[in-house]
Amino acid sequence: MKKITVSSINPFIGLLLIFFGSSIQAQELPVKVIGIRSLKGNIIINVFKDQTSYDDEKPFKQFKFDKKPMDKGTMTLKLALEPGTYGITLLDDENSNGKIDKNLIRIPKEGFGFSNFFMTKMKKPAFEDFKIDLKAHPVVEIKVKYM
Repeated sequence: MKKITVSSINPFIGLLLIFFGSSIQAQELPVKVIGIRSLKGNIIINVFKDQTSYDDEKPFKQFKFDKKPMDKGTMTLKLALEPGTYGITLLDDENSNGKIDKNLIRIPKEGFGFSNFFMTKMKKPAFEDFKIDLKAHPVVEIKVKYM
C-alpha cells in the first residue's frame, strides 16, 4: 500500500515543480544598443544585482556579442534573465581584451553605456541611476558613449 501512495505522489510533486519552475524561468530581454562606432571587437554586457556588486565589478552575469549583425551603429541583443531588478552596463571592447581600457588620467578609451541611462557628467553613475525592473521595462535601450 505504501508503494502505491509514494508512486502516485512523486509525479504530482514533479508536475508542481515543473509548473512553478517555469514561472520563474529566464526571459529574453531585448537590449537595443545605439551609437556603436566600429565593427572591431565585441560588445560585453555585464548584469549587476546591486550597488555592492557594481562597485566591486563582479557581475551577476556577463554576455559577449559579436558586432557583425550591427546596422548603421545599432544592434539589438537578447539577454536571458530571470524576472527581477538589475543594472546593465555595456562595454564596446574594440580590442577584444575583455576589459575597459583607460588613458593615463583614467578616462575610458572605449565606448560604454548603461541601461536606460546616458551619462552626461564625468562621474560614474550609481547603481540606482541605471537599475531597471524587467517587469516595467520590456525593452532596454543603451546609448554608447565615447570620450
